[in-house]
Amino acid sequence: MASVVHSDEAVSIEQNTANVNSGKQSKLPSDSRIELGDITQHNIRQLRIINQVVFPVSYTDKFYDDILENGELGRLAYFNDIVVGAVCCRIQSEAGQRRLYIMTLGCLAPYRELGVGTKLLEYVFEICSRDKNIDNIFLHVQTSNEGALAFYKKFGFEIVDTAYNYYKRIVPPDAYVLQKNLLRS
Repeated sequence: MASVVHSDEAVSIEQNTANVNSGKQSKLPSDSRIELGDITQHNIRQLRIINQVVFPVSYTDKFYDDILENGELGRLAYFNDIVVGAVCCRIQSEAGQRRLYIMTLGCLAPYRELGVGTKLLEYVFEICSRDKNIDNIFLHVQTSNEGALAFYKKFGFEIVDTAYNYYKRIVPPDAYVLQKNLLRS
């Protein structure tokens, strides 16, 4: 399916992000394709790099081992065969509910507002439509992340709680808990 980026991929991703932030990124073609692919032992390194660039927190080796174990609950997003984003989820049971937790959903800055995040979130909805026992989807979003809050609210997520001091080494340390209840017939 998509090509594998090698040893200079982190530098390339960071340069792409820097180019967009400085206004040097050219307009992307309108015939661009967004595809999702499995996360495997062969491309887990790309997920690590995406997460390092996109998120202000670090994830442990156990996080990545769990992603490989959970198979369908994680996907890489490819934009014209280049890895530009990912989603990683897990299913939790608590208080008599079966819930899908979005651990990470992110996209490199140059590729935001092109439908990559929407495609990843639609995949999450697809998981839930196949598993009729999931009651809701939830996630944490840093309270200052207005872009993410607006994105999730567009899809019917609501703030249901605030987790104070949720993050250890970033400011602000607080996160909103966003949730979307799934209507079952």
